[in-house]
Amino acid sequence: MEPINIEIDGTQQQSAAALLVEEATQELASEPYDDQQPSYVPPELVKPWCSNDASVLYHCYLIQMKPNFCSDIPVNDIVLGMRSELDCDVANMNFDLGVGKSTITVNFKKAADIHLSSEQILQCRRFQITIFRILMDHNLQKLEEILERLSVGQNLEVESIDYLLLPAARMHQRPFIIDWECVMSVPFRSEENSEYHVDSSPPNNCSRVLHTKNGMVCTCRIQNSLVYTPHTGLLYCITGLLNDLNGNSRMRPRRRRARTYKTHYEEKHGIKLRFDQQLLLKGKFIFKLQNYLQSCRQQTEKDSSHTSVELPPELCSIVMSPLSVSNLYSFSFVPSIMHRLESLLLAVNLKRMVLDRCTENVTIPTIKVLEAITTKHCQENLHLESLEALGDAFLKYAASQQLFKTYQNDDEGDLTEKKEKIISNAALCKLGCDCKLPGFIRNECFDPKKWIIPGDYSGSSFLNEKLPFNEKNIYIRGTRKIKGKRVADVVEALIGAFLSTGGEIAAIYFMNWVGIKVDLFHIPYERHFQVQPEKLIDVRHLEFLLNNYSFRDPSLLLEALTHGSYMLPQIPGCYERLEFLGDAVLDYVITAHLYHKYPDMSPGLLTDMRSASVNNICYARTAVRAGLHKHILASDSVLHTDIANTVNNFASLSAESTFGWESETYFSEVLADIIESLAGAIFVDSEYDKNAVFKSIRPLLEPLVSPETVPLNPVKEFHDYCQKMQYIMKKPVKSIQNGVATRTIEVEANGVVKYTHTSTASNNDTAKRLACREFLRLSKGN
Repeated sequence: MEPINIEIDGTQQQSAAALLVEEATQELASEPYDDQQPSYVPPELVKPWCSNDASVLYHCYLIQMKPNFCSDIPVNDIVLGMRSELDCDVANMNFDLGVGKSTITVNFKKAADIHLSSEQILQCRRFQITIFRILMDHNLQKLEEILERLSVGQNLEVESIDYLLLPAARMHQRPFIIDWECVMSVPFRSEENSEYHVDSSPPNNCSRVLHTKNGMVCTCRIQNSLVYTPHTGLLYCITGLLNDLNGNSRMRPRRRRARTYKTHYEEKHGIKLRFDQQLLLKGKFIFKLQNYLQSCRQQTEKDSSHTSVELPPELCSIVMSPLSVSNLYSFSFVPSIMHRLESLLLAVNLKRMVLDRCTENVTIPTIKVLEAITTKHCQENLHLESLEALGDAFLKYAASQQLFKTYQNDDEGDLTEKKEKIISNAALCKLGCDCKLPGFIRNECFDPKKWIIPGDYSGSSFLNEKLPFNEKNIYIRGTRKIKGKRVADVVEALIGAFLSTGGEIAAIYFMNWVGIKVDLFHIPYERHFQVQPEKLIDVRHLEFLLNNYSFRDPSLLLEALTHGSYMLPQIPGCYERLEFLGDAVLDYVITAHLYHKYPDMSPGLLTDMRSASVNNICYARTAVRAGLHKHILASDSVLHTDIANTVNNFASLSAESTFGWESETYFSEVLADIIESLAGAIFVDSEYDKNAVFKSIRPLLEPLVSPETVPLNPVKEFHDYCQKMQYIMKKPVKSIQNGVATRTIEVEANGVVKYTHTSTASNNDTAKRLACREFLRLSKGN
């Protein structure tokens, strides 16, 4: 499909632009959207297995974790070995993981480049597959089958997720960056005890060796190990020996009679302890993998990893040794960390694809691209909603301005129709799909149980695909369902991402790249007013109301106040074209102001603030408060009556603010139109200076909404509440009789009608707001 081109230099190209818009719309209608879209994997993470004996270069990065809370288990650093060098802003990234009610701060730091032999790589893979499989499913039989296939896979030329995640060396192991002693902990071989023997004296009442399922094992090998107890089928981290407990010690009473450990195992498990004089081991349950990227992670069940158990050594089979509990604890955070890295690498590849042929000096942080491709469904602390609101406002601003300049003889209805064809969700979705954007979208909450363990090629296969524009490879792991609107949202969010960091030039570059050809160059606005505005309106007073803006061409002010019913030969047009333009300009400047003034607001708050500030109710109240209704030129008696009724109705409302959704009565939309047409007039008169518009209109809108004062739209709040409570919203019943609108909403829960309410008002929108507000009042009251 050809780009939707609205970049016009002269009248000869106007018909061509209209034809392109029309053709694009027809093509969209003829090509239904397929919601099964690919899921991309960054090529940096997918590599062919090394089957020869030659050494392989790995770029190593230190993953440093700093807990922002007190913990009895330290967190150790992890070494990430990549066969591709990371992009600079990814290699030095930092972010927080949510742990309980606190956080762990993660920092990436370049460590060193090392060469590893094929045998070392195989051992590293064996280690990481073991530790992650244990954390993931605790299934030793499945682990054994995977490790058996590992040696076979080593000789296959297959592409899979391939990077190394290894324990970092401790201070006494420097200059090595990898803790090779821990890496060699799997498979555990009791006959190799002497090779890694640690000179640590056992407790006075304990011999240096203990009887285990593996045979005689030195105490130094079992004190930091991972063991399996066949009689329970559970895995434990061993953190030490209990100096005062052996098989003949009495157990702590737990609702039942006190008995010895020896008696307990015989009575409960039918096991007779043969070495009851051995000290018991202190064990901890295995940590559970969790999604630590969730913004509001709920702890649904008690975490048993903080409790300790006493274990007879002879019932323990050592799986890994040496392996400290702190290393295992640290590795439990790694899947969430690597999911964030994978997401950032996707953003890097998208950014490269967009900027590959860019001749402008456009720079954009990778984290902003990631924010733009992350939806709310991921439940993370960043998502696209704020950028989408900003990008949506700029897209309408750029498209409306371009169309206004280009089609100077079209009325507001024609301009609106052309604009909708350009900015509609269907058009944006089609353009996004043509540019392969759906594969980059992050639309699902991370499930660590489905994370692909690097080096484990079993069950994973990837298709190879070339990206457009830069011809680089990307890998596909499968498909998932993504709604067309979600693709359109991402297009808008990417516009917002480029705009927020690179300015309007960067945003226009991206819009051109995706297929919306726009420019914001000045095109003279040709008009033929043959009247002196001062004879019909009070120009000086109106300029005073507009923060003393001085019109170069006062006829624009006259046009902005002229209703379609008021036509004189000397006034060839009404305010509607300026209203079309001003609507987009005001939306953009207010949205941009809120975005930049409150940079730390949570995603989604900008949408609520924009919605509360940019709506007809607010603009109509602004017009009445400033007395602008007295200056409208109209010859429609019904309109004059409507305006008078609006003024009377608004008189009962608070005059402290103009934003929000307080109005429960009828208002004339013409009053809102006038605010927008005045903004359009200033924009044209100032040679398309949006700052002049904001400076002139802002005082009329003060005080502007803030995060502390933003009211929620009752209709949006109603939908959010029903979604949260899993209520089913029935199709509303609406009607208008004798100028009175009636709206009935009905909500079901488990097949039973939960709530029904009917509201009446002067129009459908107001009736809808009243019905939703009453529902919320009753629901929260209960």
